[in-house]
Amino acid sequence: MRHLLVFAERDDAEEVAEALGERFPALEIPQVVRETLAGEDDAEDAQWLVVLEGLEEDRLPEVDALVEDHDGWREPG
Repeated sequence: MRHLLVFAERDDAEEVAEALGERFPALEIPQVVRETLAGEDDAEDAQWLVVLEGLEEDRLPEVDALVEDHDGWREPG
């Protein structure tokens, strides 16, 4: 299943992606991308996403705690 971890700041997204790579070495490397909306002119307020694929459901509480520590949240992708 795919999950999107959402952050306001790029630094938070990158830090979480790095931490996930270290904690879950078998996991596909999380990608950090900028959220863009169709027709949106100003990307300044766009959020940062960490795209997470292939994580086992029983590990989600650990991911949620890490994400919340960085002022983010998780959404199904």
